[in-house]
Amino acid sequence: MSSEMKTTALVLGATGGIGSAVARRLLARGWRIRALNRDATKASGSEPAFEWVQGDAMNAGDVLRAAEGVGLIVHAVNPPGYRDWETLVLPMLDNTIAAARAVGARIVLPGNVYNFGPDALPTPTEESPQHPVTKKGAIRVEMEKRLKAASQSGAIIVRAGDFFGPGTTANSWFSSGLVTPGKPVGTIRNPGRRGVGHQWAYLPDMAETIAQLIERADRLPAFAVYHMEGFWDADGMQMAEAIKRVAGGKAKIGGFSWWIVPLVAPFVPVMREIKEMRYLWKVPLRMRNARLTAELGKEPQTPIDEAVRASLVALGCLPEPHRDTAAALIGRPSQNAG
Repeated sequence: MSSEMKTTALVLGATGGIGSAVARRLLARGWRIRALNRDATKASGSEPAFEWVQGDAMNAGDVLRAAEGVGLIVHAVNPPGYRDWETLVLPMLDNTIAAARAVGARIVLPGNVYNFGPDALPTPTEESPQHPVTKKGAIRVEMEKRLKAASQSGAIIVRAGDFFGPGTTANSWFSSGLVTPGKPVGTIRNPGRRGVGHQWAYLPDMAETIAQLIERADRLPAFAVYHMEGFWDADGMQMAEAIKRVAGGKAKIGGFSWWIVPLVAPFVPVMREIKEMRYLWKVPLRMRNARLTAELGKEPQTPIDEAVRASLVALGCLPEPHRDTAAALIGRPSQNAG
């Protein structure tokens, strides 16, 4: 593999939350970023430093052409709005696997907790059995199986909790559940139960974690899976309380209106997904990061108030701070990043 291939990455999903976060972090570390998008001209306006390539992740030829000359493919693409998940997710991954095999590239997949069912709770490890009780979880398991079977050039999976942070999609719990984008924080709608812990992942921390693992890729196993600790909300109230604190202390903390979910689920795709994944708010699930810290020394972890403030600013729920301060909040590596 040439030195140029080793520092050129193809990012699928570069306009999404985790895809854009990983791409920007790799760019800052000297990587060339190539990004596939169905409207490359429009996408280039959001991040002109990337090399944008016109194409669709559902088209095997497009992915293969975009992968020519790269040493890394970050597979962070998902169907928008949870639509057609069952029919789109696996074909997109198959296209990535085929392209990676053809050019000899390593694959990076941002993962989550959906793989695990009740038998793995409350503290699943990277090796815990994966018996999910949801369709989405079953697809996640199948994705990892296919990656493991095709990891000749290497694959890295980083599993983490619920995403929050600048760039998080509108379908995230933070931006669509706890607060309302574009509005000051008045009422915080907490979907959890008091006393039931919940695991969160701040996007810049996850991106930094992935970037550090990529830099160590040559010494990792061919199929390398790691869990992030992220932010563990031990009693199910700490995230809501952090939002209240950062927003000035006057907001009210209420409950999420779960009763409405089954009523609208037949008509709104995202609500069907919320209904299916509700079990993650009823029971604690905490992935430990012992394997990750053994490799990195420590996990990048931004202090929760700093992470929440950056998230609220990005969502328009807090006024924009001074430009230099905003850049520091949103773009800098966390204080514990290596």
